[in-house]
Amino acid sequence: MFQDRELTCVECNATFVFTASEQEFHAEKGFSNDPKRCPDCRAARKAASRDRGFGGQREMFDAVCSACGKDTKVPFQPRNDRPVYCRECYKPDTSRRSSW
Repeated sequence: MFQDRELTCVECNATFVFTASEQEFHAEKGFSNDPKRCPDCRAARKAASRDRGFGGQREMFDAVCSACGKDTKVPFQPRNDRPVYCRECYKPDTSRRSSW
């Protein structure tokens, strides 16, 4: 039913192939428009939007692990009424998270 088609990228004007399998995937997802950007420009656009997600670099805060006492950095402002765990102590014990 679907056949490979050549499209032109609106960013770089390069031609790229919109394969039959990609067209089938788009149809299954209910997408009605053809892609406007080649795979390279789509990847660059996606990477740029990820970088802008939190205004660039995410702010990290200094903290002391409640379990082992090690200095660590966390992506939120620690509060005195809640324990803070370093990466090593946080991963193994998922039971602590259920009370949050």
